[in-house]
Amino acid sequence: MKNIDHIGIAVKNLDERTTYYTNVLGMKLLNIEEVESEGVRVAFIDANNTHIELLEPLTNESAIYKYLEKRGEGIHHIALLVENIEDEMERMRKEGATLLSEKPKNGAGGAKVAFIHPKSSNGVLYELVERNEKKES
Repeated sequence: MKNIDHIGIAVKNLDERTTYYTNVLGMKLLNIEEVESEGVRVAFIDANNTHIELLEPLTNESAIYKYLEKRGEGIHHIALLVENIEDEMERMRKEGATLLSEKPKNGAGGAKVAFIHPKSSNGVLYELVERNEKKES
């Protein structure tokens, strides 16, 4: 693991919450995009030493929609930056971790992503992130 890449926060209304982070907290909006593979619309917010990723579901089938229905808005996951996601996934499996997919998926900003099941990480959902380019700061 290189560092924390971002903290994912599930929200019902991306535009309202983005305004809160930029106007009230004084953070900078970096970009907004849709991630079809996860059924979400995301906004990346610059929090200086890391990023905050706001996640709004696009459909009722999205994992974020189901999360919001069950738990409400709040912290969804912590993303960890890795150099080689495939190698890291294999290493973690050998150590007994359960991953939610066999192979990485396409994530926001062209990153490769994979999630570690919270049952094998003490109740915390972790996302592994491999980026081709350095994260904006």
